[in-house]
Amino acid sequence: MFQDALTFQLGYNASLVTIGAVLLGIAAGVTGTFLFLRKRALVSDAIAHATLPGVGLAFIAMTLMGFDGRNLPGLLLGSAISAMLGLMAVQWLSSRTRLSEDAAIGAVLSVFFSFGIVLLTVIQTMSTGRQAGLESFLLGSTAGMLYSDALLIAVGGLAVMALVFVFRRPMTMVSFDPGFAATSGMNLDRIDMVMMGLVLGVTVVGLKIVGLIMIVALLIIPPVTARFWTDRAGYVVAFAGLFGGLSAWIGAALSASAPDLPTGPLIVLIAFAIFLVSMLLAPGRGLLSTYLRHRKFQIGVHVRQGLLALAQGLPIYEPLTLRLLRREGLARADGVATEKGAARAARAFRDEKRWEIARATPELELAAARYDGLTRIEDVLTADQITEIDHRIGPPSEVTP
Repeated sequence: MFQDALTFQLGYNASLVTIGAVLLGIAAGVTGTFLFLRKRALVSDAIAHATLPGVGLAFIAMTLMGFDGRNLPGLLLGSAISAMLGLMAVQWLSSRTRLSEDAAIGAVLSVFFSFGIVLLTVIQTMSTGRQAGLESFLLGSTAGMLYSDALLIAVGGLAVMALVFVFRRPMTMVSFDPGFAATSGMNLDRIDMVMMGLVLGVTVVGLKIVGLIMIVALLIIPPVTARFWTDRAGYVVAFAGLFGGLSAWIGAALSASAPDLPTGPLIVLIAFAIFLVSMLLAPGRGLLSTYLRHRKFQIGVHVRQGLLALAQGLPIYEPLTLRLLRREGLARADGVATEKGAARAARAFRDEKRWEIARATPELELAAARYDGLTRIEDVLTADQITEIDHRIGPPSEVTP
């Protein structure tokens, strides 16, 4: 059944929900990347929580005017207006008062969310309006989603991605180097407002599927996951969209194959699972690769120090160092160098002298600062510079095995 949901063979409605969720996931991952790079992830939390009063007020207004209170476009419009007011409140408090941005976000978030909860409570006492299930905007719900609802979500997601493509260059520049962007003539406040507007759009579109609480995770987790895999901004955006879409695809498929499980939380849990895998196994920044690099460096340092000891005829007291030298055939059990070890020790000792002279030479001091105990001098200095240093050292010495 899960496989059928993944391949869009579980039914029309399930396929509709899954496609809408995938487009939302891609849009959230791509948009959230710029928030993450700009170090303004908390703003998305304020925007998300500020949507709730708009949902409640829109429901009440549509009900009093005789319309269906659960009309999705109307509810999303109300949430967008409310979120915009919340964003403007954060901007005003952080720029016109002594409050820091995180304090302003905390204040706006709590006030707007509390007001929304009060409105939902009031709505439950109303006798008209089909208010049952309105609280699903907190955690999201795809049960009973109509074609028009899914189409609205899909179109909204595509529109956000198109706008991200249009504004990607200025947003990237502002995210990485706002000072340079300002000196280049860019209006930082305007770019920030565009960025926040895109986040607002994703938040509003995603209310039906993942809810206002979970949408924050979908905006932040995919970019953080993508950062484990690459250092280039363009690739981070692409990977974030990929991970966001993949999380939504698998989460929506799981929810469709097990209807009692909510879609929004499942999508977030899948996103977190991808984050954990990336944190552990990513080749560049993952914990496993970091540990292996650190372990390789430790082994290299032990071997290097052992070779220097052999070159100077010093005893090797560290059991690990001697074991590593023996494993590579560089020393015997009694700590005496083998023929191979003697040659390696002589080279290591000469390289150490080269680095000492390089550090003591003013014109080479900056390059020599890159030495970490293992870096080859050939990777830092030119052949002419090394030849000049060798002239100052004299002929190479030999180590007797």
